[in-house]
Amino acid sequence: MFYSGIADEGAEDLAGQVRAHRELGWKHIELRNLSGTNLTDVTEEEFEQAAAVLAEGGLEVSCFASQLANWARPIDSDFEVDRQELARAIPRMQKLGTRFIRCMSYPNSEPELEDGQWRARVVERMTELARMAEDGGVILVHENCNGWGGLGPQQTMDMLSDVGSENLKLVFDTGNPCQYSQDAWDYYSGVREEIVYVHIKDYLPKEDPDAEDTACFPGEGCGYVREICRDLLGNGYDGGFSIEPHITSVIHLQQEASDPELAYKTYIEYGRRLEALFESISAEGETPES
Repeated sequence: MFYSGIADEGAEDLAGQVRAHRELGWKHIELRNLSGTNLTDVTEEEFEQAAAVLAEGGLEVSCFASQLANWARPIDSDFEVDRQELARAIPRMQKLGTRFIRCMSYPNSEPELEDGQWRARVVERMTELARMAEDGGVILVHENCNGWGGLGPQQTMDMLSDVGSENLKLVFDTGNPCQYSQDAWDYYSGVREEIVYVHIKDYLPKEDPDAEDTACFPGEGCGYVREICRDLLGNGYDGGFSIEPHITSVIHLQQEASDPELAYKTYIEYGRRLEALFESISAEGETPES
């Protein structure tokens, strides 16, 4: 197994993101935004510059945190936007040796479609994206978040079955169920066999379902982070654990940290705490290696 992280939560620019991962001593990084622009949207020149910075820093890109089918792209949005984004991403992934690109599965439209219609349209789109991934030799990893496939473990597994592609797998985010009033352990248990990558977030439990979500360090909330990590390792998982703290910033919602230095320090602290969690798991009999 290895550690990684969605690095724009530690620093806005790539140089700072690389510095954070070198300070942590990690060999992998998950890329989303470079100075505010998603990696799939930067120009070719900017991408080549980024690739050079990564090579100089000795880092491998574990995943592209793309915008495919995400929270801002409902099922009635222009599908060509997703097709073109994946078409741009694939050669960049090939250049960087990156296997995974994160996706979601389209929030419902306004007005909302009936569930069966929503599902059918999601499957149609995801099937085409999966075929593109097959042709490009990459793997879409669906996150349990916004979209029909994130409604629960049954919908996730039904979507994978309907699409029927080995190039569509799962990234499981430990914190997302807390935000959507789902049980993280139950969700994880229902999809465990298809998980190839993991996002680490955690949130404090809420007594009032309408209260604001409060992100916390891994293992301190309702995301069953420790239990899920222990179970994965015990069942032979050897993939990545990628941090997405959400403590000082929520980049995808344009909630950037007011104090960049604090964001950087929090990112480092989050990584260290995850390492400590794994060390305690190791002391119980597991032997995780970074």
